[in-house]
Amino acid sequence: MLEHMKLSTRFFCLALAICPVFAASPLYGQCGGIGWTGDTTCVAGSVCTKLNDWYFQCLPGSTTPSPTSQPPITSPPPVTTTTNPPPTSTGFVKTSGTKFTLNGQRYTIVGANSYWVGLTGLSTANMNKAFADIAAAGGTTVRTWGFNEVTSQNGNWYQSWSGSTPTINTGATGLQNFDNVVAAAKANGIRLIVALTNNWADYGGMDVYVKQIADSANHDLFYTNSAVKTAFKNYIKTFVGRYVNEPTILAWELANEPRCRGSTGTTSGSCTPATITAWAKEISAYIKSLDSNHLVGLGDEGFYNQPGAPTYPYQGGEGIDFDANLAISTLDFGTFHSYPEHWGQSDNIQNWGTQWIADHAASQNLVGKPVIIEEFGVTSSQTTVYTAWFNQMVSSEIAGDLIWQAGSHLSTGDTHNDGYAIYPDSAVYPLLKSHAAAIKARG
Repeated sequence: MLEHMKLSTRFFCLALAICPVFAASPLYGQCGGIGWTGDTTCVAGSVCTKLNDWYFQCLPGSTTPSPTSQPPITSPPPVTTTTNPPPTSTGFVKTSGTKFTLNGQRYTIVGANSYWVGLTGLSTANMNKAFADIAAAGGTTVRTWGFNEVTSQNGNWYQSWSGSTPTINTGATGLQNFDNVVAAAKANGIRLIVALTNNWADYGGMDVYVKQIADSANHDLFYTNSAVKTAFKNYIKTFVGRYVNEPTILAWELANEPRCRGSTGTTSGSCTPATITAWAKEISAYIKSLDSNHLVGLGDEGFYNQPGAPTYPYQGGEGIDFDANLAISTLDFGTFHSYPEHWGQSDNIQNWGTQWIADHAASQNLVGKPVIIEEFGVTSSQTTVYTAWFNQMVSSEIAGDLIWQAGSHLSTGDTHNDGYAIYPDSAVYPLLKSHAAAIKARG
């Protein structure tokens, strides 16, 4: 979404929708960490294991393992059980034709965006609450930000700039904090799609690179300036390299909503769809050279390049050619967003959005790769519009969907409501649950 807001949170049980009372923490429950005041012992058959300084978890076993100095973020061993299996991240999500797979079975991407979960100073308990609310609605997947470019260090940040020199934050307010995001997602059975920069000024994004290195407001230099591309690759090398062997990460995305123009509104005047397609080929190939385990997507809004088409998202003016990008061999899946209200379709929101889904499903089938609608939202008549869109998603065999955005009620207040947030007590939340069941049932 073009405007990304901020929020705060509170603790809930990790992978369970209802929390029974235990004399000790349950299997896969939290049992320690900085700020933890609950039980530090685990039920029989599990031991309290340090994942990082802020999060200890009850994992299967009978002896106490040695704590690790770096969060291992590794999957616990499988457990034989007659009840629902515990949340684990075993195996990497792959693609097969137009479907996602996991360990030989179809994997359904369904869930929400929670861009803020690693950026707003949340404790691991608060992260767990946010993921638990998504999982309780049937969510399997969350899309979040793996970036925060700053020129003045404050709060959580991933890369700080002093002139043209960036410093990547591997400490507690940086990548160690993202380790906590990964651990909390894993504890709730959630996989993560992680965007690596932003088209917009929220949390820094592309324009910080361009301003700091090229001293320019021309947004599109991010795609063509060699020094800028080298700096972005260096960031990718550190961030992606840290999680190469972590199956909780489902996919890397090159950027959130790449376009020729960003928040500065200015370009060099030479950016075309071919410019961004060439950049997508280069950067996706670079990620693949570092990490052969994870899928890679572009993270774009799915705009087509059809000059003269009747509505602007099809006309190519933003520098995106969805079909050309989907054909890139080092992009494993396609992405598109849907905000008809903001795209000149306020009088035809439901029908336009339904056709938008159908058209991207047709592109999916033509190219033979999975495509997901990874952001979508309306601010009025949500139940009616989402019902129609969900029906189209299921019937068209689109590979998955992530709503914008997740909402939670927390001890420090509600997560920010930008008009789209879906809280557990909202009228739309039961609809999310029924849709998740329906799209998973396609087999």
